[in-house]
Amino acid sequence: MTLVQLEYLVAVDTHRHFANAAEHCFVTQPTLSMQLQKLEEELGVQLFDRSRVPVRPTEIGKEIIAQARVVLAESKKLQEIVHNQKQELSGELRIGVIPTLAPYLMPLFITSFLDKYPQVRVVVQELLTDQIVQKLNHELLDVGLLVTPLDNKGIKELPLFYEAFVAYINPKHPLAKQPRIQAGHLDMDELWVLNEGHCFRSQVLNICNRGGRSSSENGGHLDYKSGSLETLKRIVETQHGLTLLPELSVLEMPEEKQSLVHPFEEPQPLREVSLVVHRSFLKKKLIEALKEEIINCLPAKVRERQKMQVVDIK
Repeated sequence: MTLVQLEYLVAVDTHRHFANAAEHCFVTQPTLSMQLQKLEEELGVQLFDRSRVPVRPTEIGKEIIAQARVVLAESKKLQEIVHNQKQELSGELRIGVIPTLAPYLMPLFITSFLDKYPQVRVVVQELLTDQIVQKLNHELLDVGLLVTPLDNKGIKELPLFYEAFVAYINPKHPLAKQPRIQAGHLDMDELWVLNEGHCFRSQVLNICNRGGRSSSENGGHLDYKSGSLETLKRIVETQHGLTLLPELSVLEMPEEKQSLVHPFEEPQPLREVSLVVHRSFLKKKLIEALKEEIINCLPAKVRERQKMQVVDIK
């Protein structure tokens, strides 16, 4: 049994296709298949059900693949020890970030981080929470930027800050006259929210469920499903109703639109934003440097806020 065979094993599990796995490993498909066959012969078990498309691991194969991931992660720590000894931060850092954070948080720190660590290549993907967790489990990402808690035993959470929710209200709406609002003031039928699959949608609905009401009026004839907070802003500005937004999304808003932003009364509903990594994560010093840079670049009122009423995303 070799580390190379384990890498091929994990690649097939990740891609669920022998040809794609071989391409990822920069070998021919026959070479990869031969090495996996040798591994199966040595172990005396069948690791994959090749009769199914896409190919899937057998029950015993699932257990062996899980252990193979641990072995490979531990072997990579040898290289990390060398890097740490040299006191250098270099290599590739693959970051997954949810769409309701990416356009507002990334610009705050990414330039200064790259300037400070010029030998680091950063690769960023905007993904939904479930996609980030899946890619972390398959070692396709090093770290995620998302909202916690996740209650996932395979994931380690490193809290960064607590971000407040604010209401964004059309000027003609009755609530526009109130400088601060309560969850009980919200009418679900007048609220614009993101599509299913966004954790921010669940957070918003949970705020409303703490006291929001639903009326028989639907507030109009427009039914618009959006995956973008910026689109929701424009709908509120040009149509009717209101939406809820994360605090960072309104900090750089033009002065003429600031009147549409209404904070909640204390205690404000918050969301916990964290760096998340796999339990056996690598690149510890690099991720710690990323965490430090993000915190240092946050607006003071966000950085100094303590955990109060964090919205459950379930």
